[in-house]
Amino acid sequence: MSSPQPRQARAGRRFDSLEQEVFLNLWRTYDRLRALEDELFARYDLTPQQYNALRLLRSEHPGKMNTLELAGRLVSHAPDITRLLDKLERREVIERERPADNRRVVRVGITAAGLSLLDELSGPVRACHARQLGHLSAAQLRTLVELLQSARAPHEAPDGGWR
Repeated sequence: MSSPQPRQARAGRRFDSLEQEVFLNLWRTYDRLRALEDELFARYDLTPQQYNALRLLRSEHPGKMNTLELAGRLVSHAPDITRLLDKLERREVIERERPADNRRVVRVGITAAGLSLLDELSGPVRACHARQLGHLSAAQLRTLVELLQSARAPHEAPDGGWR
């Protein structure tokens, strides 16, 4: 199977192809939106990835999930999930356990303190998202979601579980 040929960028533009223009626009948009998110989470001594992990663990509460499953469900790849969880455990917002029947498996759950932190963050996170994308209409947001999913689809693992 051959790769699709890059499409010509618009005349007079500084991009090598239309795909490059789109990619660089995605990258710049991510940078601008991420700055607002970083500002918010810094006030709570959290990273966006730690927040994402807490949200995923809340969805399993009161149950726990395996560390590797959690890593696979994060929005962005976490090369060092152990260190991320170490920091959250030191803050007592998660707890880990090793089942007696398989000591190689580590199960992770959110604590009451973690749930409380997410409750505290709920309003500020919604406000941040409104600052990031509130200028777009609901129809524009739905279209954007569909386009982003389409762009990402060929690069996702079939069983990735992220939508």
